[in-house]
Amino acid sequence: MKDILQEIVANKRVEVLRQEEAIPLHTLISMGGSRMEMATRSMRAALEGSDSGIIAEFKRKSPSKGWLHPGANVREVLPAYEKNGASACSVLTDSHFFGGSLGDLANARKVVDLPLLRKDFIISSYQLYQARAMGADAVLLIAACLTPEECLSLAETAHVLSLEVLLEIHSESELDHLNPYVDMIGVNNRNLGSFHTDVENSFRLAEKLPKEILKVSESGISDPILIGRLRKAGYKGFLIGETFMKDENPGDALASFKSAIPC
Repeated sequence: MKDILQEIVANKRVEVLRQEEAIPLHTLISMGGSRMEMATRSMRAALEGSDSGIIAEFKRKSPSKGWLHPGANVREVLPAYEKNGASACSVLTDSHFFGGSLGDLANARKVVDLPLLRKDFIISSYQLYQARAMGADAVLLIAACLTPEECLSLAETAHVLSLEVLLEIHSESELDHLNPYVDMIGVNNRNLGSFHTDVENSFRLAEKLPKEILKVSESGISDPILIGRLRKAGYKGFLIGETFMKDENPGDALASFKSAIPC
């Protein structure tokens, strides 16, 4: 079976090298201007104090489903997410596989006050500086893309830049990527090698996770009833993208989903 993650990471290495050649780090920092110094919003605190815990995601396509919403405009979708009760927003910035861009992240920062997660396949500290310069408050680090040592170095740099870290794992074996700079841990219900989704993965891993860390369930959450079950298992955050983005009006889809969550 084709390993989609390996293909994505190989493409990302080439992409980041080209970006660094085009815009050296010192230039990137200068371009970030005042945004590099502005206070960031805590996604962890937003999830802890939220009645929904929903991290509403903006993405136009995925490797497994193809185009979900090719004409989606972040300046329209994210304000609708904020209006309809999202606790935070995730913005896909990968272009080749997900149809996103750093421009989407920068535009998102201009139109909402919610915490913003840069969701990408981060393999270089350069991408952390990009995230900060474009207005992110948090970044996703994917254990399957990194060694524990790489994860530690990137998470430490993220904290230097005042970015919170959401560490994504898919299996118990990846818990060795946890380090003192991880603010939240996410369990991806989607296998990034095959892109097969199994929501029960969050329940299987729930008791394996450190009790003190904020827990996020990611991918495949299409039934509001699941939120109640996941909360009982200890999850405070729920990253949902496809369920909303395949709708003509993602903000309305969020409102309907949220209203159906059991009290």
